Amino acid sequence: MVEKKMLVGGEWKDSVEKIEVVYPYTGDTVGRVSMGSEEDVNAAIERAREGFRDISSMTAYERYKVLMKAAELLEDRAEEFARTLVYEVGKTIKEARAEVARAIQTLIFSAEEAKRISGETFPVDAHPNGAGKVGFYIRVPVGIVSAITPFNFPLNLSMHKVAPALACGNAVILKPSERTPLTPIMLAEVLLEAGIPPKALSVIPGYGDVGKAMTTHPDVRVVSFTGSKKIGEIITRQVGIKKVVLELGSNSAIVVHKDGDIEKAVQRAVMGGYSIAGQVCISVQRVFVHEDVFEKFTERMREKVKELKVGDPMDETTDVGPLIAQSEVNRIQDWIQEAVERGAKVEMGGVACAEKTALFEPTIVSLVPPETKLFKEEAFAPVVVVDPYRNVEEALRYVNSSEYGLQVGVFTRDINVAWEFINRAEVGGVLINEGPTFRVDHQPYGGMKNSGIGREGPKFAVEDYTEIKSVMFDLS
Repeated sequence: MVEKKMLVGGEWKDSVEKIEVVYPYTGDTVGRVSMGSEEDVNAAIERAREGFRDISSMTAYERYKVLMKAAELLEDRAEEFARTLVYEVGKTIKEARAEVARAIQTLIFSAEEAKRISGETFPVDAHPNGAGKVGFYIRVPVGIVSAITPFNFPLNLSMHKVAPALACGNAVILKPSERTPLTPIMLAEVLLEAGIPPKALSVIPGYGDVGKAMTTHPDVRVVSFTGSKKIGEIITRQVGIKKVVLELGSNSAIVVHKDGDIEKAVQRAVMGGYSIAGQVCISVQRVFVHEDVFEKFTERMREKVKELKVGDPMDETTDVGPLIAQSEVNRIQDWIQEAVERGAKVEMGGVACAEKTALFEPTIVSLVPPETKLFKEEAFAPVVVVDPYRNVEEALRYVNSSEYGLQVGVFTRDINVAWEFINRAEVGGVLINEGPTFRVDHQPYGGMKNSGIGREGPKFAVEDYTEIKSVMFDLS
């Protein structure tokens, strides 16, 4: 049993009320953390004012050194972090180690960005009244950043918010998902040990009251949230005059054209559809296959999915672990049933693996009507829809019919087909001959439509966590 306190402006604080962390594979309680309150948030923001002065007065090189030291410390504790991720998320040990490795890279990229924050000159004398004047702008930290993260990548998605914000010289208050607060608190331990000014960092586990206090406080200048569209909409209505960065999920698609590499497309669809039991915002949820190769693709995908091993996440050979909770199993079963009632066909899977676990069989459902939840909403489960299309125009229509627009993968050898999707797909990222689940942590990552606002990736996050200050000299 792991016991952790919350971090309030650099001070570890206990509370009477606790949040229990449950291992999704067994249902056992594996940890308890202190539960925060609105009062804790207010105290953290009060200390963050001083913490902001402390961290913003550090040189860029000093912030770089601290964050690089944190990367070393995280690497030293990599296996501890990975095993904790298994217990709180239910992802396999292979997936957990991959997340830790990514988080280390995100931290290094953020450290490097601390050295690159700069401005530009602008030609004042290009204006009729600008003679004798010169101007430039600099980027300055916003002050206090509130960050709220989901359960599926509690370490790396926390890193994507916290590390760039600190690199800029901001104070940060983090609220992790109440389901997965352990590794974010451990991340805070690492950052404090590395030398981050204590009052510049808080980690406050809690529920909606904590989130609302963090996002509506007038001293907070940026709110960065990753999670559901529903909560994202609530936040945008509540925050007031602040920058808002939202990553709200998707039901990402693969398009397999008749000239595409079938074997590679199948491999990417299986990898992207069932990793972390499908609980990734860029999971492969919908696969649109040209009618000429539809049967071949579907048969090969069935064969590959049969090879997946479902079970104990700590087993090194397990490919698919549990969903985060039994309630999610019940929900996705209802969605599949709705699709079947409207004419869809379950090619394989579609049922829970066993009672009293959150394991769900990797599932393929074909011929799914566009009006069903399984087609138009975010499944967040190990279920992949496979539907045929007749031509590029129809495939584009299917891709763009979603209210979301995060990433799409297109398999084709035809540059003209590729360009049609690059130019017309309503998404934040188009991957040619690669699945939409592929991401490197320094890319500009984010979506269109209801997939969110803004971009992650340390270089691009810096734009959200800084403000432009213009400077002008009259030399006449």
